[in-house]
Amino acid sequence: MLSDVQMILLILFPLALQIVGLAFAVLMDPYLPHRRRGILMIIITLVISLVMQNIFNYMLSITPGYRILRILNSVFGYTIRPFILFLFIRLIRPDEIQWPLWVLVVVNFLVHMTAVFSDVCFTITADNHFVRGPLGYTCFIISFVLLFLLMGLSLWEYRKIRRIEAMIPVFNAVVIVAAVVLDVYFGNEYMISFLTAAVISICVSYYIWLHLQFVREHEEALRAEQRIQIMMSQIKPHFMYNTLTTIQALCRTDPEKASEIVGKFSLYLRQNIDSLSEPNLIPLEKELEHTKVYTDIEMLRFPKIRVEYDIRDSGFSVPALTVQPLVENAIRHGVRIREEGIVRVATWEADDAHVLVISDNGKGFDPERVFSGNNPGSSDPEYAKRSHIGLTNVRDRVESMLMGSFHVDSKPDEGTKITIRIPKEESIS
Repeated sequence: MLSDVQMILLILFPLALQIVGLAFAVLMDPYLPHRRRGILMIIITLVISLVMQNIFNYMLSITPGYRILRILNSVFGYTIRPFILFLFIRLIRPDEIQWPLWVLVVVNFLVHMTAVFSDVCFTITADNHFVRGPLGYTCFIISFVLLFLLMGLSLWEYRKIRRIEAMIPVFNAVVIVAAVVLDVYFGNEYMISFLTAAVISICVSYYIWLHLQFVREHEEALRAEQRIQIMMSQIKPHFMYNTLTTIQALCRTDPEKASEIVGKFSLYLRQNIDSLSEPNLIPLEKELEHTKVYTDIEMLRFPKIRVEYDIRDSGFSVPALTVQPLVENAIRHGVRIREEGIVRVATWEADDAHVLVISDNGKGFDPERVFSGNNPGSSDPEYAKRSHIGLTNVRDRVESMLMGSFHVDSKPDEGTKITIRIPKEESIS
């Protein structure tokens, strides 16, 4: 037989591990905003106090003669449970005051404080038995209100999450209800109540769930920052200046061709701006339309350059400004040195992926230097920096938004081939 001390350790050890592990995770989590970290630490502190309250209540229940102390200890326990649920709601919306919920928590406290001088809520009899009064279920009712509000608010606030993730708040609510039923059925005669153990478990579960949402928000912020970088890399004074200069010259020698370039150039600018404001995936056809407008302008300006398209598979989506920056990089940084510069854009369908390839017969480069940011041979450091940002951004967005692969095969004086593989299950997102 286990001694009382061994039983206490057997019960408390796994709960303590969960609480301590959660505290360390919260303190070290780089994605948590300062205010939410503070709320979580308060929740952890209250959970620890709730465990201590359970232990103290059990000790008082088997030790007669401490009626008032046991009443106050019970008041604390019934007050702290809905307060923890309220703090979880605050965790989701930390910037709102939420006065009605504060009122519920305070009313719950005042109702249970009546036990000091009345049995309307609960009382402890002379023989040390707990007896629930007419208002004895106030804590459960208010907790259920807060619990289902928390579940609904969680699903509403993060309604764009995956379906399997949405089940976590629902599962937490079911666990709490089941714990209350078990406590009522078994008379809450154990050292640690089922509800207290459930609260600890959903604290860990809710933190993991919220952490996933915070990581997603962080990734969205990074994507927004990437779009700003792309915008800066797409602002090309040299291209705009050269195009306008070409138009100016053609106005005298070939007005019809000048008018054609003006139309394509205005369409290019409009599509560029539209693409920069598009945070989601776009159909490949739309990205190719933008690419073709750009290449038409370049081929009008540089007749020795030819861009070829071999599109055998177009039934997938890509991040905006995926193909066009790669083709532009191939033209500006590669094929202009050739007597006949050729850029090819090809797509086809593999067994498990859509394949997109941009290749050229340009001067090539060292991929390791590009992606490490070290290219001492460039004659235009600012241009090299921008082109490298473009390649890196396309690679990062393909990997993060499509879970795809981005492979560069380039040899100096021979050309470059960029192969993008997009898993079929991700290309329809």
